[in-house]
Amino acid sequence: MAESRLTASQQAAYWEKTKRLMLVILAAWFFFSFVIHFWAPQLNQIRILGFPLGYYMAAQGSLIAFVLMCVWNAKSQDKIDHEFGVQDE
Repeated sequence: MAESRLTASQQAAYWEKTKRLMLVILAAWFFFSFVIHFWAPQLNQIRILGFPLGYYMAAQGSLIAFVLMCVWNAKSQDKIDHEFGVQDE
């Protein structure tokens, strides 16, 4: 395993960056899963093509955000892996 080539301080730094990325992604997930839907009644006052904005945010907006978060997570983790030299071959 490539990670075993890292010193203890490098491993700690690697996992700190990975943990920070995970917590940011989880915070964004929480926001798009719960916070946006909490304001759905107020967003429903705005209409787009006859449909309430809360509907768009719940049905399409959150799903788009989740896909973008997956891409962001993969690219960011890959960048961290390359920084520490533990990327997949």
